[in-house]
Amino acid sequence: MRFEDFEIGRRKFLEVAGKSALATGAAVCVPPLHALAQPSVGATRPESMVKQLFETLSPKQRETICFSWDFQDAERGLLRTRVSNNWDITEKTINSGFYTQDQQAMIRAIFEGLFQPEWHEKIDKQLFDDSGGYGESNSIAIFGEPGSDQFELVMTGRHMTIRCDGNSAEHVAFGGPIFYGHAGEGFDEEPDHPGNVFWGQGLEANKLYQALDGKQQKLALVKQGLPHESHVAFQGAEGSFQGIPITELSADQRARVQEVLGKLVEPYRQNDRDEVISCLQAQGGLDACHLAFYQEDDLGEDGVWDNWRLEGPSFVWHYRGAPHVHVWVNVASDASVKLNT
Repeated sequence: MRFEDFEIGRRKFLEVAGKSALATGAAVCVPPLHALAQPSVGATRPESMVKQLFETLSPKQRETICFSWDFQDAERGLLRTRVSNNWDITEKTINSGFYTQDQQAMIRAIFEGLFQPEWHEKIDKQLFDDSGGYGESNSIAIFGEPGSDQFELVMTGRHMTIRCDGNSAEHVAFGGPIFYGHAGEGFDEEPDHPGNVFWGQGLEANKLYQALDGKQQKLALVKQGLPHESHVAFQGAEGSFQGIPITELSADQRARVQEVLGKLVEPYRQNDRDEVISCLQAQGGLDACHLAFYQEDDLGEDGVWDNWRLEGPSFVWHYRGAPHVHVWVNVASDASVKLNT
């Protein structure tokens, strides 16, 4: 099956599901997808859809995917805040037949509402390449009671942990730590990462590296000591950070750091973008951060650094590009927020 065929099938499913909901009189209205990402309404629309989804769940469905806000899993700890590169938060995937067609349409609308419209096809390509398509490895869980001031939907799968929380989770962006990744054309990617939807972020960071002078590049490049990709817990203001302090950069170079940050948050809805910036400002802004590039695992040994990390007291964006792209994100306004991996 080609990705193009998958895209046609997905669009047909959404069309049929929307018509079915109207025909049956169900309390389901899948809004135009472009409306879900408008700053004026997109900040609440996916959360409203979570409430609609919750109201349609049967007792069996609620027993399977709904949990209290602070539910503790015996093996995985505080389940709501867990993040990983490949996991199932609940046992039933979206396409397993566990959900009705209308419910699947609502889950899809929630999912698309978390991303900018121009990224929908890219995220679908990632899911198709990594797990056969959207919904094949993706499962969801709902914590708290949707519609209250404390609830969150979490979606997981291979190369994905995303959240829809309506700002219920205090002090954190995205509702908690997130993960994204892609193996574009196989597990071991070529140095230029052909087909990888997230490699543009790596290229943007490397353009910044090339804009540094020799002394700055020496400070920024870490020859040994690449952190484990999942080590994204906060260090706080007194932490020991690798790489070059952003304060060592010129005004033009700092503007380039802003461009890198813009590229990192580009896929996400405006509400989540705003939360990232707000949290970053609360802990000192980019001036409190360091940027590190790692010589280890340089694919092709071409000096285009596949691994890099932007980090501050309560801001970590760790980009691992070898053997394929894994990105771990943990952002908060308060460094006391704990990480659960």
